[in-house]
Amino acid sequence: MAADVPTILATSGGVRASARLRWEVGPLTRYAVDLAGVADRAPRVCFLATACGDDERLIATFYDNAWREGWGGSHISLFPMPNISDLREHLLAQDVVWVWGGSVAGLLAMWRLHGLDAALREAWQAGVVLTGVSAGSICWHTGGTTDSFGPALQPVTNGLGMLPWSNGVHYDSEPERRPLFQSLIADGTLPAGYATDDGVGLLYRGTEMVEALAEKKKAGAYRVERGPDGTAVETRLDVRKI
Repeated sequence: MAADVPTILATSGGVRASARLRWEVGPLTRYAVDLAGVADRAPRVCFLATACGDDERLIATFYDNAWREGWGGSHISLFPMPNISDLREHLLAQDVVWVWGGSVAGLLAMWRLHGLDAALREAWQAGVVLTGVSAGSICWHTGGTTDSFGPALQPVTNGLGMLPWSNGVHYDSEPERRPLFQSLIADGTLPAGYATDDGVGLLYRGTEMVEALAEKKKAGAYRVERGPDGTAVETRLDVRKI
């Protein structure tokens, strides 16, 4: 099963607190799995925790969630060596790839080192739904703002570029994110792009952002572009609650 067109759901959410687990799947991630359109078997969902150094606790909790959700779960680890011999083949066999947050700079470096950048692009073009949170959102775009290099936010400009936009995450929960994202677009460091408050996702069909979705009330999504006077222009977008 594959999505009809290349599909990405880039989020600042998709997970929530759990009474029984360290965390549990949220509505945005569940929606991403639904986008794959699998009806006659368990959806195949591959989890990548590269941005957190393939933390074994994260991966174990993913499998707990996959069992609860009825998914056929798998994961790719790159530390200390890839856990799967043919990464490309494995990705192409998935319905959904879910990327966790952490260091987007580290994620991009490791993916490129192991050829995952090309394999993920091929999977996306073949209809595998790509989703993720934070670093797992920025990575599909040209770049965004990151704390990968230290506590002070800095730009990252070498995203995979499947989507020709920049991406701002955690727009409402981390005060430095919004002004830096705007200034980087205003001065041309980043191209025009989209930003999400916590609990919001951006649905892309091909390279077009077609809908903003929210799992939290009052959370917003925004289009930010460079105005004719060289300043950033921010437009709040319609958001559909799921």
